[in-house]
Amino acid sequence: MEIREYSAPDFDLYGDRQEGSSAAGGPWPAPVAQGPVDAVVALPGSKSLTNRELVLAALADGPSTLHAPLHARDTALMVDALRSLGTGIDEVPTDSAYGPDLRITPAELQGGVSIDCGLAGTVMRFLPPVAALALGPVAFDGDAAARRRPMRTTIDALRGLGVDVTDDGRGGLPFSLYGTGAVRGGELAIDASASSQFVSGLLLAAPRFADGLVLRHTGERLPSLPHIDMTIACLAARGVFVQNPEPGVWVVPAAPIRAVDVTIEPDLSNAAPFLVAPVLAGGRVTVTGWPAETTQVGAELAGILPAFGARVTVADGALTVEGGGRVTGGDLDLSRGGELAPALVALAAFADRPSRITGIGHLRGHETDRLAALAAELTALGGDVTELDEGLEVRPAPLHAGQWRSYEDHRMATAGAIVGLRVPGVEIDDIGTTGKTLPQFPQLWAAMLHRDEAPASIEVL
Repeated sequence: MEIREYSAPDFDLYGDRQEGSSAAGGPWPAPVAQGPVDAVVALPGSKSLTNRELVLAALADGPSTLHAPLHARDTALMVDALRSLGTGIDEVPTDSAYGPDLRITPAELQGGVSIDCGLAGTVMRFLPPVAALALGPVAFDGDAAARRRPMRTTIDALRGLGVDVTDDGRGGLPFSLYGTGAVRGGELAIDASASSQFVSGLLLAAPRFADGLVLRHTGERLPSLPHIDMTIACLAARGVFVQNPEPGVWVVPAAPIRAVDVTIEPDLSNAAPFLVAPVLAGGRVTVTGWPAETTQVGAELAGILPAFGARVTVADGALTVEGGGRVTGGDLDLSRGGELAPALVALAAFADRPSRITGIGHLRGHETDRLAALAAELTALGGDVTELDEGLEVRPAPLHAGQWRSYEDHRMATAGAIVGLRVPGVEIDDIGTTGKTLPQFPQLWAAMLHRDEAPASIEVL
């Protein structure tokens, strides 16, 4: 079969939508793989890196440029929020199919604004410590689903730092704070068991605290440690060196955040559905721009997918996955890379033996309760799934056609697309949720399968 190399066909950059809306035209019929796949995929930038670098650039000692940033709903919300606080963010035209670069010019942060977090965990957990450095009140709210996401750790942390926060006892959105233009910093203990973003949000702003920060995690577990490593690496690249003297303790000095120009890596977690495809359908998929070294959790796929029967090679800045359509099952601890779970659980549904995917209990507090959602949707299609305290057990069972609910969760939507590769008649109720981090998903998925028909479009606000 001919190899096709592609990046982005015509698409809307941000893929934003009204809350609760679906893709134009109603449910999206997930295309079935008619034979082995054979494609080369170029993906847009990492959401996790883009939003970290946006925050650091807004707090830096001069202008910075982000090359190849992600343009999606989560990053648009971050851009809008930082602009509302007074940061200058300008688009710099490029010839990239995925949109312009961004030039960020720091300014004195000002309050008197309301910030829409949407459903972006990086916005709701990264920006409150930044807003505490502004002068005046700042209100935070988001989508209805965002109000169900854990936020008490951030709220309690701000209070522990002397910031005036009003949340009427909810421990979640909506809430407001009153910034005095400075945060004293010092020593702080938090329980970040629900999300590593609580740690990252404090570390990003801590160099601007008067006394820096000594942060101690008091919980029994800390999920997604690579995301904290990513935050520390981003700070180091800007001249702020975080010490980690013992597990769960971070020491951040009060220091200038250096202005630098940064090139954003492709989003390796968004690569997961594409790299899973040849394991299910046979054939091969290559993702270009694969970094030799990275803190992205998506890099774990190179070691994980062989356990499901794939052959993985990395060469010349690209990762290639080859498969024969036979999926092997087994036990997998995903405590370091929980965001990969939806794609891997979908893959495990076609394995030749039961699989236990554990270390992902914290996914109950993501865009939706991903464990309950995955169990419900696979079971509705005939699957055999049991929820565990910290994961899921997936046993072989024939699947049939039906609707796949996305729960306003981009990774649930792409998991449904994976199931649809092997099961005719799977319809995703709202493929527009992929606009959160990959607005071009429907087009790229259709191109991977060599479909010539126009893919579903995504409503744009």
